[in-house]
Amino acid sequence: MTDVREGGRAAVTGAIQGVGPDWELDFYSRPILDSDGKKRWELLICSTPGVGEEGRPIAESFRWVRACPASSVNSIWLRESLQLAQEQAAAAGFAPPRRLRCWRASMRTMVQRAAEGLGLELIPSRRTYALVSWLQQREREVYPQEDGFMAGPLAPPPQAIRPVPVPLPEAARGDSWAWASLPVAALAGAKEWDTGFAGLVPLPEDADPEAAVPGLRLFSASRALALAGWLAGLEPVRLEMVDRQLVLEAGLEDRWLLATLPEPEADAARQAFAEARLRAGGLQFIAVQARESDQRFEGFWMLRDLPDG
Repeated sequence: MTDVREGGRAAVTGAIQGVGPDWELDFYSRPILDSDGKKRWELLICSTPGVGEEGRPIAESFRWVRACPASSVNSIWLRESLQLAQEQAAAAGFAPPRRLRCWRASMRTMVQRAAEGLGLELIPSRRTYALVSWLQQREREVYPQEDGFMAGPLAPPPQAIRPVPVPLPEAARGDSWAWASLPVAALAGAKEWDTGFAGLVPLPEDADPEAAVPGLRLFSASRALALAGWLAGLEPVRLEMVDRQLVLEAGLEDRWLLATLPEPEADAARQAFAEARLRAGGLQFIAVQARESDQRFEGFWMLRDLPDG
């Protein structure tokens, strides 16, 4: 087993103060057979990047990799590895995280047990865009170079039954909503907007600045801040069209029904989401405001339509 820290060295020296960004975590098998004929497991950890000027990451990200033999897959190994990762992050100048985001429902219990006693709060969430992008890069460039790589078509994993989307609670529906669209270049300045609750993500480096990013604006004259707070707790992940239903995916498995649209409108939304995947890295957004004329956002979240893995 080897421990590998990826990414540049932090500029911080001396004592580490405060709490660092959240960590995004994936502990799962990879398409590699070890010498014992069993699939290799691997722990990936990266810090959630902050967003600075021009929508770029605000600081270097902590990345950490540790391979795990199939015989050692348990919460004890994972807890020891999390503690080791914390120690190596501190040695490299990174402040410790307060929260872990785990994106696989099947691993939630094991991660929860491992996090107990380490002072880490577990957030079950697919809002782990940095981790998923990194994993996709490793699947393209790293795993195929490993001995034991399982090349060729693999049997697809069984598809989980997706929960039926449920209507939003009455208190979270607001007064009205409207479609909206912003170019990628406009989102580069989102950090400077007057916003209450915010969930920004770095812009994809290869996104076309003029590409249209689809989104929703939710309005509530009397409960906009409360609505934004409720949405913040959902861990919103992405918008999707299912037949004529507009669905918000959130958390690990939550699916909320926002509206049922006429067929032409549903087709247009489906096309907008598909074009955003191609030209804007899958970016989407949700904004909460008291009134359509307001310049302030009570809540603003960037979302990304990325695969679940």
